Amino acid sequence: MNNTEIVKTIRALALEAGDKIMEIYARDDFGVRTKADDSPVTEADEAADAMISAGLRAAFPEIALVTEEQSDSHNVSADRFFIVDPLDGTKEFVHRRGDFTVNIALVENGTPVLGVVFAPAKKRLFYTDASGQTVEESLDGTLKPLRVSTPDNEALIVVASKSHRDAATDDYINKYNVADSAAAGSSLKFCLVAAGEADLYPRLGRTMEWDTAAGHAVLLGAGGQVVRFDDHTPLTYGKPIYENPFFIALSPGVQLKEA
Repeated sequence: MNNTEIVKTIRALALEAGDKIMEIYARDDFGVRTKADDSPVTEADEAADAMISAGLRAAFPEIALVTEEQSDSHNVSADRFFIVDPLDGTKEFVHRRGDFTVNIALVENGTPVLGVVFAPAKKRLFYTDASGQTVEESLDGTLKPLRVSTPDNEALIVVASKSHRDAATDDYINKYNVADSAAAGSSLKFCLVAAGEADLYPRLGRTMEWDTAAGHAVLLGAGGQVVRFDDHTPLTYGKPIYENPFFIALSPGVQLKEA
């Protein structure tokens, strides 16, 4: 087993799961229920989760698996594990806004080293290749290597959450000289920074590691960073209950402001 095999598998599983999600998305109605943490879950989440989990366990039975939709996996303790959010941005899916993604990442010693983010409604596919370099694959199969921007700190482009932006986030963004801002859902925000389409993405709200790991890997592979909001040290994985602190995703040229 090598990185080439892992990348090939997670890319294929993300595309397959995305096709299933879009099949359900196209229907007039689909089942939505509320989980114990008050977040929504749909049959698309569950179908994609079953597909990805089965594929990863069949291909790589020796690598631990953590997935949002299987609570028994949340007790995994391993230095190397896959972490999956089969449908990130469920609210975007339910409200048919299109900003939802399939996220699969491989974490090693606290760092997401390989990842894929597929936004099936947007038809955008981002992933790390076997060397760890991030590419965006177009519909015709063309691969475009991605690199973060060289930001102008007097005219930054900021992206923030579409569903979770609040006054605290706005107060923090206002510390910077912002030329333009955008809202995006799910892990697409990491990908916009990775593609040089934004410079900075602050998240002052609760997230789980499955929400961020794949996007984090994509950003790292494009030369970006994800740091904790409080002390600007790297965001790591394998934390208790897989919960993240507040964080900032950025191009390294951004001059970070204190919290």
